[in-house]
Amino acid sequence: MICPRTLLAVETMTAIVHDKYGTIPEDVLRLAEVAKPTIADDHVMVRVHATSVDRGTWHVMAGLPYPIRAAGFGLRKPKYLNPGRSLAGTVEAVGNDVTGFEPGDEVFGICAGSFAEYSGVRTAKLAPKPSNLSFDEAAAVPISGLAALQAVRDHGRVGTGQEMVIVGASGGVGSFAVQIAKAFGAEVTGVCSTAKVDLVRALGADHVIDYTREDFADGQHRYDVILDIGGNRRLSHLRHALTPRGRLVIVGGETDGRWLGGTDRQLRAQVLSLFVSQNLGTFVSSENAADLVVLGELIEADKIKAVVDRTYPLGEVATAIRDLIDGRVGGKIVITV
Repeated sequence: MICPRTLLAVETMTAIVHDKYGTIPEDVLRLAEVAKPTIADDHVMVRVHATSVDRGTWHVMAGLPYPIRAAGFGLRKPKYLNPGRSLAGTVEAVGNDVTGFEPGDEVFGICAGSFAEYSGVRTAKLAPKPSNLSFDEAAAVPISGLAALQAVRDHGRVGTGQEMVIVGASGGVGSFAVQIAKAFGAEVTGVCSTAKVDLVRALGADHVIDYTREDFADGQHRYDVILDIGGNRRLSHLRHALTPRGRLVIVGGETDGRWLGGTDRQLRAQVLSLFVSQNLGTFVSSENAADLVVLGELIEADKIKAVVDRTYPLGEVATAIRDLIDGRVGGKIVITV
């Protein structure tokens, strides 16, 4: 006789699944029903209300350049459920070692696999959601906001009265950087395309340059700080727009290279910086709760805001990523869950 077994119901959720690398979103991302995650002792379970897309989303999805795989995202195939990372939502449960968060708390932060109804999040990458932001707006902040804050504050060392130019001022990181630099007292020049001039001006930039019509590095003006986001200008060209002791901070600047993907320019900048009076460099953003709190304080003080260009439902993540990489976005793309 076969003894009957007690079947335990497995809780499921809807999520984007990413089980192979590829450059075409529609080929490697699919919507599916999967098991709801369990949480570790130092994690909280978040009911995801919104998440967002950034340039890093494409890199994690494609597994390019190749070093990103060795950085913890999976050598042969993706390690995590999907390439989503930013989120905003409500705490549903807390791990045994968690203090400071309780079920029902509204939060925002960074995790692995945020394109899903639920996600486990380390408390070291989580903070209370700013009270004056919707979940959609809050989801736009973590990845891009942290990169902008650290670029302006820590690496640009921007302060009152300094002149700063932001190349790529209309994008996810750039839209935050313009506002943060203004909050720190800088005189900001934003560089963007014709279609996004009004957006950058509305963010508070003192001057806006349409790169299709004029060159900010034509030698007519020199800046204390250049923040180059997603550009690929030659280092010699950028240095021409810096003061003798100015600082260049490179954020992004991707190319199609599968091995270096634009990081060769960043490496050259750091080497050249050893031999010139200007400070040329780059950095890897630190994902931490303390700086999420700083961003939250700036937002609640109405010094910065999240610029959401458009929203998509969870099932249209592939379309959202395509719109981003095709350059059809000003500010951030948000995924509602």
